[in-house]
Order: sequence, then C-alpha cells, then structure tokens
Amino acid sequence: MKNNKNCDCEHCACDDSGESSDTSLLRQKSATLTGNQEDKKNWAKRAPARAMMRGVGFKDEDFKKPLVTLAVPYTNITPCNGHIRELGDICFEEIEKNGGKPIIFGTPVISDGETMGTEGMKYSLVSRELIADCIEAMHEGYMADGILTLSGCDKTIPAALIPLARNNSIGLTLYGGTILPGKLHGKDLTVVSIFEAVGQHAAGKIDDKELYDVECNSCPGNGSCGGMYTANTMALAIEAMGMSIPGSSSNPAVDTQNKVSAYKRLDCIDSVKALFNLLKRGIHARDIMTREAFENAITIIMALNGSTNAILHLLSLAHEAKVKLSIDDFERIAARVPLIGDFKPSGKYVMEDLFKIGGSKMVFKLLLDARLLHGDCLTVTGKTLAENLKDAPSFPKNQDIIYTLEKPLAPPEHHLIIMRGNLAPDGAVMKLSGKEIEVHNGNARVFESEENALDAILQGKINKGDVIIIRYEGPKGGPGMREMLSPSSALMGAGLGKDVALITDGRFSGGTHGFMIGHVTPEAQDGGVIAVVEEGDKIEISRSKRTINVLLSEEEIANRLSKWKAPEPRYKRGILAKYAKLVSSASKGAVTS
Repeated sequence: MKNNKNCDCEHCACDDSGESSDTSLLRQKSATLTGNQEDKKNWAKRAPARAMMRGVGFKDEDFKKPLVTLAVPYTNITPCNGHIRELGDICFEEIEKNGGKPIIFGTPVISDGETMGTEGMKYSLVSRELIADCIEAMHEGYMADGILTLSGCDKTIPAALIPLARNNSIGLTLYGGTILPGKLHGKDLTVVSIFEAVGQHAAGKIDDKELYDVECNSCPGNGSCGGMYTANTMALAIEAMGMSIPGSSSNPAVDTQNKVSAYKRLDCIDSVKALFNLLKRGIHARDIMTREAFENAITIIMALNGSTNAILHLLSLAHEAKVKLSIDDFERIAARVPLIGDFKPSGKYVMEDLFKIGGSKMVFKLLLDARLLHGDCLTVTGKTLAENLKDAPSFPKNQDIIYTLEKPLAPPEHHLIIMRGNLAPDGAVMKLSGKEIEVHNGNARVFESEENALDAILQGKINKGDVIIIRYEGPKGGPGMREMLSPSSALMGAGLGKDVALITDGRFSGGTHGFMIGHVTPEAQDGGVIAVVEEGDKIEISRSKRTINVLLSEEEIANRLSKWKAPEPRYKRGILAKYAKLVSSASKGAVTS
C-alpha cells in the first residue's frame, strides 16, 4: 500500500482517513494465492502494466517487491554531477539486494558555475522547481512505495527533497559529495578562484598565463564546489534536518584518482538500508521534517558560514512540508549561534578539510553538546539526531578550521543578517561572514541587469564608496533570480570588495563574499522601491539597525512610484514565462506551488 500518510488528497487516491485506496503499481497480490474476488479484479486490471514491464525484464517475483523510485540527476557537463550515474548504479544494485525493485531515471541539471553571468543562468533556480516536479511525476505516476533521490549541483539538492516533503513520501536523499580542491603555487583553488581571477585580470593584477593556469587547475575532478558554497551548505543543512544519513554531507565525492570514493560508496549502501528501514517502520518525510528539524538546519548554516541561498531553499522546503517558517526565524536563530567555521569563500578552508578532522558529525556533536541543536529530532536512520551522534568524533585540537564556541571566529549575528528599510520592507539578506561593517553611505550606481554592472566593473567605472544597484533580476523580473557571482567576484578581484556595496533583487552564489545584500523584496518587477532608485541617490546601510534605505522622503518615493510602470515580461512563452507567472516572492522561498 502506498500509505501516503497525512495526504492532502491532491496527489493520490485516498479515502477519508488519509490512507491510500489504491495499491502500488507493482506489488499486487496474486489471484492464484487468494480466492478474494476484489484481489482477482485488481490483479486482472494490472495485466497491461505487467505486460509492459515484462518487456523490460520484470519477472513474476518482481511483482511482489516494494517499488522504489531512484532519481539520478546525471550529466556529463558539470563535475558536480559527473559521477552521479555511478552512484545511481550502486544504489540500484543495493535496492535489488535488499529485496526491492528500483525504477531509475534522470532529471535535468543546470550548473550555476557554467551558466553564471549569462542568459542560461535564468534557468538555474527555475530548474529547482522543474527537477522537483520531474521527481514527483515519476514517483507518484508509478505509485511507488519508497524513494531515494541523489543530488550534486546546487539546485538539485533542495529539488531532491521538495517532492518528498510535498507528498509526504517514504524516502531520503543522498548528496554526491564535495570536489577535492585544486592546487596552484601551493595554494588551494575552488571554482570561485577563477571568477575572482577574471576580476584580477581585468584590473591588470595577473596576466593571460596566470588566468589560464587558474582556469586549468580550479576543478581537478568530480564533485560539487569545494567551499562552503550552496551545495555543501545545503547538504549539511539537510543532514542536520535528518533527511540524509549521518556523515554523508562531508564525505568527498571522489578520491585522488577521480574515482568514486569508498566513503561515498558506503553512503549509497547505508542510504538504501535506511530506506528499507523507513519502509518497514512506516516513517514518512514529514515525521522527520518538523519545525525543530528546520531549526537544526538553520543552526548549521549560521555556524559554518553557509550560503545565502540556503535561506531561499529552506523556506521553500518548509512550505512543502507545511512547516511555518519565515525569514525572521533565521534572524532569531542567528542571535544565538556564533560563527565557528573558517571556510571559503571568505575563509581559508574547504569541505575536504572538515572531512579530515571529523566531518559533519563532529561539528553536529559540538553544537548538540552546547544545546544549540534539538537532539530528540527523528532522522532517516529511525534514530534521533542525538542517538546518531553517540559515536561522533571528538573535537580536534591544534587546528583552526572549526573554532570553539567559547572562542568563535565571530560572535552571533555576524554572518547572515535579515535587513529591512524603505528599500526592502519585506526583507533582504546581507552576508557579512564575520566582517565588522557598521554603516556604509554611498552613491547609487544603477544597472538594469547583471551584464551591465559587470561591464562597468571590468571597465573601471566603479569607485570606492559606491553602492551598486542591480535590479530586475528577481524571481519574476529576471525571471529566475540569477546569482551575481560574476560582478561580486569582479569587485573582489579589483580590490573593491570592502569599499563597494552591491544591492540586488537577485541572489548571490554561495561563493560570493564581500559587502553584498540580495533577495531585496518586493523586487523591482513587483514595484518595489528598488525599481525607482536613480543614479546618484544616497544609500545608507546600517548593520546594527539592520536597515537599507534610500535617503529620500516618503513623498518623493511615492511620487516616483506613481510614475513607474512594470516592464513587459521579457519572455512570452516557455518555462521562463510560466515561472514568472507562478513564482512567489524571494522572502517566501520563490516557490511555485
């Protein structure tokens, strides 16, 4: 039985009790084993489906096994997911060994790093919804019993969990793992190194050969971007939430020969074992994805210098799981969680360094012992978070990757800060990463797109003290809420990262660092005040007050807004047009359902 517990009756056939009135497409009672006429009737109705399945190798015994959907977002164009097909094959075999029958399928993958700064980037956040819908369609369409979803590149991670939360499925997700750092001149490189090298090259700080060398050495093999960027941030958050197996978020994707690591192979085996335990015990996604579980996820983000994108994705997941969560909850939790992880982009280390000193379990145990995590939350192992961490490695001495809570890298409220003011009455997100910035006043430099802002930076037209405004890049206005990694990295490469602020209704890459404020809401396309800021207007940013304001009177703002008219949608047809019509505000997770 599908047993879609707490079903909303939107996605499956169920009776008033919330129990499925249909059975799995595959697992049917044989009419030869029972005289029940209803069983015979159901068995007969499924004959066409069984006939087609026999054409791809299903046999009589397979029709009595639990059906498991296996989502494998493989593509050969990005290292984040270049090894995912092999992980899928391992999981496929393990599902069969455990007595299940897997349905394996692929999903789209849009690489943020490869589409950054182009029109293609508009499809990145959109792909989160598309991937989730693809997984939902396969799992619900075939009425499977359980589900295991794999992930690699940024948007595939929340997308792998959204359909489980949406339909309260029995299942879990597995992250493909981090890439190993690149090496050049004895220093670690990540994908952000090449973006910043572009800015250094434009500023004349490095020559063509150095730029080429950084390009050739930044990504040495498969795995997701190595710093505390969006992929590693979300993997840690989801493990803290309890929806992936312990330790899996910090295990590397591959070894030094670029072969799937032994740790990740074991993660596949353990994930399948966990899935069958969930099936046996009838534990559903929303049994695990509680409000306390989301608070655990937020705590990890704040403690380890996580990506601003995590706010967007956790709001989306909470929406699907029917958990009340708002941007104010991030600020509430940030007030008690110090920054203890010194990770790139603003710090020194990468995920492999965390793996070497005890990984995610070590950090979780540190925070649990300090009562910053809810230890009684249920996880996909069937045990609580506290029970999973009983054998966690101890806090290692003589290292500066993870700081103690008594002497943190920065005190609470020095990482991700929720900002408001007349420029963002519904909220915006500022990433400080421990930097001491109190007040910034500057002249607005207004750009209608990311490309125009990047050109101005590379041409040396931005001065110290300026406040760059990039608008019409929000969920609706872009559409797709592109990441501003290219202009933010160019600012860092040009040596302006501490002196120029960047404000946008778009978002930032997990690799972004500097003086950045994104997710401004309402966005320009919705008539937010950011739409009527003019070149040279005075902008004031106050960290202590958590405000971003354009220094204009209410009357002047109202006058400008009265004359403003929303631009015509940039896309009239296709997925981007559909997305722009459906998507909600960034302050609500930019959801479409």
